Amino acid sequence: MRKHYIAGNWKMNMTPSEGAAFAKELVSALKGSTTKVMIAPPFVTIPAVVEAVKGSSIIVAAQNMSDNLNGAFTGEVSALMLKDLGVNTVILGHSERRSLYGETDQFINKKVLLALSQEMDVDLCIGETLSEREGGKLEEVLTRQVTEGLKGVSEQQMKRITLAYEPVWAIGTGKTATPEDADAAHAFIRSLIAKLYTKGVAEELIIQYGGSVKASNAKALMSKEHIDGALVGGASLSVEQFLPIVNFDK
Repeated sequence: MRKHYIAGNWKMNMTPSEGAAFAKELVSALKGSTTKVMIAPPFVTIPAVVEAVKGSSIIVAAQNMSDNLNGAFTGEVSALMLKDLGVNTVILGHSERRSLYGETDQFINKKVLLALSQEMDVDLCIGETLSEREGGKLEEVLTRQVTEGLKGVSEQQMKRITLAYEPVWAIGTGKTATPEDADAAHAFIRSLIAKLYTKGVAEELIIQYGGSVKASNAKALMSKEHIDGALVGGASLSVEQFLPIVNFDK
């Protein structure tokens, strides 16, 4: 039985003081909750949020990291720096990193392997654009992103991997794949993992859905067999909006 995993990606929002206030409110609201919850602040906000959630089960993640551990890479943040802050989870391959900053499957894979070598958990994002979906290339794109993104990842290391299926055309647009369409994509991803690894690995893998997840559609999405959680964007910036998604089954 896979446990639902709800994550909030704050993107370039929340100053340290705003993030700390949000985190304290969320900790209080989630007292007694057994749902696995992660929040991913911007780099500069991470220390304040780590301090604010101390003693709770809320996971603090980074939204990205360098493909190097150290060196002459101006503006980059490494896994070593994140771990020193108390961060052991990182989101990699988000569509905005792919489309706006030109991150390729191979480059993302290098980051995945580096994060795993530092015993960090990885939330790896995959998903097709609207033109790819309308062109009948959904399975081709997902196969490429999963195969290339996980190249060199061992069966044992898959225990540290979460996949987040985010159809690019649904991110921040208000459009959402129907629960049936999303579940079909998740089922395909799970079948692909079974071929790359084993059926057991595929059955244990958490696959989140991302793409305009909100309180009004969370329950319908989470009720599907292959959807194991959500990677939430805009609705994760308000405790009032995020909490009903975390408590979708209440």
